[in-house]
Amino acid sequence: MSKPGILVTGGTGKTGGRVVRRLKELGWPVRLASRSGSAPEGVEAVRFDWNQPESHAQALSGVERVYLVAPVGDTDPLPLMSAFVERARAAGVRRFVLLSASSLPEGGPAMGGVHRLLRETAPEWTVLRPSWFMQNFSEGQHQATLSDEGALYSATGEGRVPFIDADDIAEVGVRALIDEKAHNTAHLITGPRALTYGEAANIIGAALGRPLRHVNLTEEALAERWSRLGLTRDYAALLASMDGAIARGAEDRTTATVEQVTGRPPRDLVDFARASVSAWRKQG
Repeated sequence: MSKPGILVTGGTGKTGGRVVRRLKELGWPVRLASRSGSAPEGVEAVRFDWNQPESHAQALSGVERVYLVAPVGDTDPLPLMSAFVERARAAGVRRFVLLSASSLPEGGPAMGGVHRLLRETAPEWTVLRPSWFMQNFSEGQHQATLSDEGALYSATGEGRVPFIDADDIAEVGVRALIDEKAHNTAHLITGPRALTYGEAANIIGAALGRPLRHVNLTEEALAERWSRLGLTRDYAALLASMDGAIARGAEDRTTATVEQVTGRPPRDLVDFARASVSAWRKQG
């Protein structure tokens, strides 16, 4: 029996790109959807834009499973994504795997509404609810300040986070896409231990061989900082409020999800930092 085709939206992103590579390694027919319409050699590519429904039919043609990544910067993706899910089901898609976040409960803001939609209407579904990515330090919003200023900015105080490697998130997502039996659940995905941002700065500094510091801001100051870096005020405020939730203990827990789903433990931040030191070394 041939394997069903899989569409990966956000296929050039932190998890989507990794999901695409892993599916290709495992021999699954995968289609990478992105606004650029480009893909690595040997991977089918299609132009896709959440705001352009005319791009959706080609993306969905012949696929039975979809990895869903919300439109970037959209604080209320439900209208766009619910319309796409309806089109996908009409086109024959049965299984949906949604990337959400540990801070977004079912029915809550952002992807929380999409989470509820899938649980209530999708024939087969999984929601990935990872904690904060380790890659935010090495290729995300914190990389430049760690490299250039030796500083890590947040509004998390002494709150603790079980930072998770995007490779581990992607592996759980791949299993949800290809396992014979649909998971039909929401996976809370964490790293092996919860750390403060100050502890994370110390771990990265030890790997780099120079001290790094954590600069704790108020939520308002952090939102203003994100706005100056180009985020909309609503999205900047949402991100800052998530830091405030961390400060109040919302992320201070760990789960065994990665090992239960993949058969191996999640990566520790120490190992990630040692493997990623080139990201924080100044060039020249």
